[in-house]
Amino acid sequence: MHMKWKIVSYSSKLKSVARTLRRNMTLAEVLLWNELKRKQMLGYDFHRQKPIGDYVVDFFCPRLSLVIEIDGDSHDDKQEKDAKRQRKIERYGIHFLRFSDREVKQNLQGVLAHIREWILMEEKTRREHRLLAELTGSKDKG
Repeated sequence: MHMKWKIVSYSSKLKSVARTLRRNMTLAEVLLWNELKRKQMLGYDFHRQKPIGDYVVDFFCPRLSLVIEIDGDSHDDKQEKDAKRQRKIERYGIHFLRFSDREVKQNLQGVLAHIREWILMEEKTRREHRLLAELTGSKDKG
């Protein structure tokens, strides 16, 4: 399955911020990154500490338009700010999966299973949209 994805622009100031974040990842981020890098998650390419718009997200898969965020101690008092940030990024058509720092550290296999299930459901939905488009003669191939 090869799909085109749209490039989301970002503030150039965020490149150095993202680079710093990549060098200072939390334990939970390192644990999850070790499972996502090198296309280990069903062949999908994930990026870590990726600038999108005015923000830097923990992990991003362009082909799936999927952001994965790990909410840890640094997020405890920022739930409303995170929700606002998520809504802004979702305007680009990007989906979010969120896990707590504790969840990643204590149940990594469960987190990976959840991500796999989401991807498989998304692939199924995209296949169904393509089939429907072919059957109806629509130009939108999902």
